[in-house]
Amino acid sequence: MKAKFIKGLALATAVTASMTAAPIHAADYVIDTKGAHAFIQFRISHLGTSWLLGRFNKFAGEFSYDAAKPEASSVNVEVDVTSLDSNHAERDKHLRDNDFLNVAKHPTASFKSTQFVPNENGGGVMKGMLTLYGSTKEIAIDVEKVGEGKDPWGGYRAGFSGTVELQPKEFGMNYQLGPAAETVYMDLHIEGIRK
Repeated sequence: MKAKFIKGLALATAVTASMTAAPIHAADYVIDTKGAHAFIQFRISHLGTSWLLGRFNKFAGEFSYDAAKPEASSVNVEVDVTSLDSNHAERDKHLRDNDFLNVAKHPTASFKSTQFVPNENGGGVMKGMLTLYGSTKEIAIDVEKVGEGKDPWGGYRAGFSGTVELQPKEFGMNYQLGPAAETVYMDLHIEGIRK
């Protein structure tokens, strides 16, 4: 009887200790660029008649997310600006030169979040600091949760998409493309693999 009581007490103590241990933190994810399940794309008006589309082929980053506490979410991404690709070699060369991104002087861009304001749909607004063309500005990205769950390879994934409008002149780029092209629209599609 005494042995059973001691075993029961030990079990209760272990359960209580596990319940009072450090709180569960948001899960950490690596953005899946290796599998090409993440994209950073841009579009800008061309002469007010069409869209110029492009993307950055090389970037890396990670994010933290917990559906039970989405306000604790964060993201950190670094982009290789030299990997700009608009599907036209001569145009890409021009976009990389001094008139635009000046990648020789500013080869990388980065975003580090400072706050996430969630909404009732699993998305929200991700605020943070964007460093581009040697300037750092606060931006706000409208985020939509795409989904999360187990993958066929035994891992766990979560995915989000986001959009943000940028004015290149605010970062110091002054090449004049006309009023229709003062805004660049960034479309972000991020899928992460839980660590």
